[in-house]
Amino acid sequence: MIYLVRHGLDDESYVGGHSNVDLTEIGIKQVENTGIWLKENNIKVSKIYTSDIKRAVTTSNIIGRILNLDIIKTSELRELDKGLLTGLKKEEAFNKYPEYMNMDKINVKYPNGESMLDLYKRIKLVLKNIDKYDKSLLVTHRGVINMIYVLLNNDELTMDKEKYGVEHASIHELDLEKRKIRRIK
Repeated sequence: MIYLVRHGLDDESYVGGHSNVDLTEIGIKQVENTGIWLKENNIKVSKIYTSDIKRAVTTSNIIGRILNLDIIKTSELRELDKGLLTGLKKEEAFNKYPEYMNMDKINVKYPNGESMLDLYKRIKLVLKNIDKYDKSLLVTHRGVINMIYVLLNNDELTMDKEKYGVEHASIHELDLEKRKIRRIK
C-alpha cells in the first residue's frame, strides 16, 4: 500500500508550481492533524518520500517527526512547472501573462515550464515504477495526485483541479495490487 498526502495550505496569493512559498499557520495545523491521524489510525509506512518543493518538504518534516520517519526528497513528485509564472503574486502574473491564468488547454506550456500534458506524461512514468514506493508515504501536490487518479481511472485529462477532492493535507490510499486510489481523509 502507498499513501499520498497533499501538502498543507500555503500562501495562495502566489502562483504555485515549483515556487518556494511555505505553509501558512493554518497549513501547519492541517499537516499536524494529518500526521496525528496517520499515527492514531495505525497507518503503517516505512519511509516518507517528498517532492523537493518547500511546502512539501515542510509538510514531510512535520509528519516525519510525528511518525518518527526519515524523509527522502525527490524531484519526481514535483508539481506542474509553471515556468516564468512560478512564485509571482497572482495579480502580477495575471497582468504579465493573462492568457495563462485561467488556461483550459492541456497541451499549452507555461512560458519556460510544462503543459498539463507534460505533467501527465511525467506522472505516467512515475506510476509505471510506483511499486518502488510500496509501504511509503508520498508527500506531493494536487496536480500529481490528480494525475494518478486520471491514469488509474482512465479518465479524460482536463484542467479540472477539483474533480478528485485533493484538498490540503488530504490522504489518499493507493492499492498497488488492485491499481486503485481513493481518498481516506
